[in-house]
Amino acid sequence: MTRSVKLLLAAVLFLVLAGIVVFLIARMRPLAMYAASGRRALLSAGLTKTAVPSPAGPQTVFRGGSGPVLVLLHGAGDQAAAWSIVAPKLLPGRTLVVPDLAGHGDSAPEKGPLAVETLLAGLSAVLDEVAPKERVTIVGNSLGAWLATLWAKDHPERVERIVLVNGGPLKHVAEGLTLQPKDRAEARKAVDALRDPGSIRVPDFVLDDVVRLAATGPIARLAAASDGMERFVLDGRLGEVKVPVEIVWGASDRMMPLSYAERMRAELPRVRLTQLPRCGHVPQQECPAAFAEALGRLLAGPPPEAAQEAVPPAVPVPGVAP
Repeated sequence: MTRSVKLLLAAVLFLVLAGIVVFLIARMRPLAMYAASGRRALLSAGLTKTAVPSPAGPQTVFRGGSGPVLVLLHGAGDQAAAWSIVAPKLLPGRTLVVPDLAGHGDSAPEKGPLAVETLLAGLSAVLDEVAPKERVTIVGNSLGAWLATLWAKDHPERVERIVLVNGGPLKHVAEGLTLQPKDRAEARKAVDALRDPGSIRVPDFVLDDVVRLAATGPIARLAAASDGMERFVLDGRLGEVKVPVEIVWGASDRMMPLSYAERMRAELPRVRLTQLPRCGHVPQQECPAAFAEALGRLLAGPPPEAAQEAVPPAVPVPGVAP
């Protein structure tokens, strides 16, 4: 056997072994693989990754583009990669700021309970660094929507408007569902409630990873600090939010149903509600084309000056991808 043949066979063997390793990692840690792919996509879209100092430790943020500042806040247990599909569509004509919330992704702290104060301190540090004198628009999904509301309430002079996506600052209990599933069956029930029934079914091996992370990841750390969250709940106090509010809601969400959005709309003084049919709790991932189109259309127009009627789900939204 010649030397060149041996080298070729060695290269083939290496590729086969590497493929097996990647396959096993993807099966055992699919959520980490998905997040890594999303973070690479943010970089490929032209964003740069930097670290911002904060009282909680360094906060990771992806930033790029030019123009008005649009801040994208992910939900509990997620990270900046949650926005990777829609970021390229939102980037033209804007500066995108996409942080890992404190205790999520690569942002500190790495261990211990995650209090709302810590999350807000991390967000303030990021915005003080990237937009100290500019009015920003903040889009928040789930937990990110709660934080966006709290930050806008305390810093109205620095906020153009906020966009709440399937989340907010009101008290809510999803009966029979949990974000900390203990087994595959509980995970299946929770994940199915977060998605439209017509969407692709999440594989069992992904549910197993959901269970694993629920026990040790950011959601568990948030739960460990839940005793201090009551004072950040704004039931009956949404009138204190003086900035314009867009509510963009995946209408198929059963974890946080449309009735939650209606409760917020009833209290907020300057609000507009837009529904996304056949979309669930994380529309920027489940139906990114419809979400990006709806968000872009809203941001291109004037903000609501007074409470407005909801856009019913029967209104067609171009580009819906179930």
